[in-house]
Amino acid sequence: MKVRLFWKILFAFWITFLAITQGVWLLFEANRLRHAGPEVAVMRQAGQVFLSAGATLVQTRGTAAYDRFVATLPPPERDRMQRLDQRPVADQGQLIMPTVAPDGRRLWLTYRLAPRGLLPMRGLHVPPEMLVLGIVGGLAFSAALAWYLTSPIRSLREGFGALASGDLAARVGPRMGRRRDEIADLAQDFDRMAQRLQELVLMRDRLLHDVSHELRSPLARLTLAIGLARLSPASTDTALDRIEHEASRLDVLVGELLQLARLEHQQAAGEDYFDLADLTAGVLAEARIEADVAGVILAYEASLPPDEERPAVRGQAALIHRAIDNVVRNALRFTPRGGTVLASLSLTGGEYVLAVRDDGSGVAEAMLAMMFEPFVRGEAADSHSGGPAHAGPGLGLAIAHRAVASHGGTIAARNHPPHGLEVTISLPAAG
Repeated sequence: MKVRLFWKILFAFWITFLAITQGVWLLFEANRLRHAGPEVAVMRQAGQVFLSAGATLVQTRGTAAYDRFVATLPPPERDRMQRLDQRPVADQGQLIMPTVAPDGRRLWLTYRLAPRGLLPMRGLHVPPEMLVLGIVGGLAFSAALAWYLTSPIRSLREGFGALASGDLAARVGPRMGRRRDEIADLAQDFDRMAQRLQELVLMRDRLLHDVSHELRSPLARLTLAIGLARLSPASTDTALDRIEHEASRLDVLVGELLQLARLEHQQAAGEDYFDLADLTAGVLAEARIEADVAGVILAYEASLPPDEERPAVRGQAALIHRAIDNVVRNALRFTPRGGTVLASLSLTGGEYVLAVRDDGSGVAEAMLAMMFEPFVRGEAADSHSGGPAHAGPGLGLAIAHRAVASHGGTIAARNHPPHGLEVTISLPAAG
C-alpha cells in the first residue's frame, strides 16, 4: 500500500509542479506581449528607415555597400537586418522591402521586429536547476507524505485484522500519538466500535449463561416431577400440577426473552401518540388487585395540567405499559404486608417523570447501576430491616429499561431513606 500511495503522490506532485511552472511562464510571456505595443511601433518606424537606407545602397552601390552599412549598426539592429535572394514568407513579426541591385538581381531586405509572439511549445520552459530541484523535492516530499499517511493506516489495518481474528480488546487509538486529524478521528471511531462489540459479546455470553442457568432449574423440577409420577402413580395429579406450573414459568421466561430481544434490535419506538397519565392510571388500576391481595397500599399522585393542555407521548403505548407494569409489580413484590407503594407523575420542562417508591429494604448501592441488566441478582441494602430485598433473577426491569430507552427516555433507581427503593422513569413529551 505504501509503495502505491508513494508513486501516486509523486506523480501528482510532478504534474502540479510542471503545470505551475508552465503557467508562470505563459503569464510572463503574455504580460510581456501586452506591454510591447509602444515598443513595436518604435521598432517599426526604425525598421522602415533602416530598410529604406539599405535598399538605396543596394540600388546605387551594390550589395557590398549594403553589407558595410549593416556592419556599422549596433548589435541588436544588425541582428534584425537580413538580405535574401528569394521572397520570404509574409510574417507579421518582420518588415519586408524589395530592391534591385545594379546588376539587375532582385533582392529582398527584411527587418525582424523585437516581439516574436508566443513561442511554439518545443519543450519545457523550465530552468534545469529548477527541474532538478523539483525532482529531488518531489521524491522527498512524496516519501514523507506517504509515510505520514500510511503509518496510521497500517495501524488501523492491524487493528482490523486483530478484531477479525477474535481479539475484541484490540485498540488503535494509543498508536496515533498526538495526531489530531481525520485519521485520528477514524481511530477513535474504531476503538468505540471495538468497545461496543466487546460489550455486546460479553452481554451475549452472560445472557446465554444466565438463560441456561434459569432454564436448568425448572427443567430439573420437571424431570423430578415426571420421575415421581412414574414411581408413585397415586401422586400423578400432584406431579401434573407441578409440571404445568413449571411449564408456565418456562413459557413466561421464553416470552420475556423474546420481548427483550425485540427491544434490543428496535431503533425507533413508533409514531403513535398516547396519554401517559391515562396509561399510568390504567396500569395502577390493574395492579391494585394484586396489591389488595398482598396487603399493600398502592397510592397515586399526579401533578399535571388539564387534559386539553397536557402533551402526549410519541411511541408505542404497549411498550410503555409493559415498562410501567414491570416497575410497579416489582415494587409490590418487595414491599412487606402493610407497606405502601407510592407512584407519582409530573410534567416538568417538556418531560414526564414517573416515580415509583416502595417500602422494601432497597438495594445495595453497588447494585443500583446493574439493576436493569438481565438476570441480575441484587442484595438488600439493609439485611436487618426485616423486609424482602430486591433480589432474584428476572427480566422485568431489563425490559422496562429497553422500552424506555427506545422512546428516548431514561430509567434510574435510588435508595429512598429511611428504607425503600425509588425507580424513576423520564419520558420526553411530544412537541
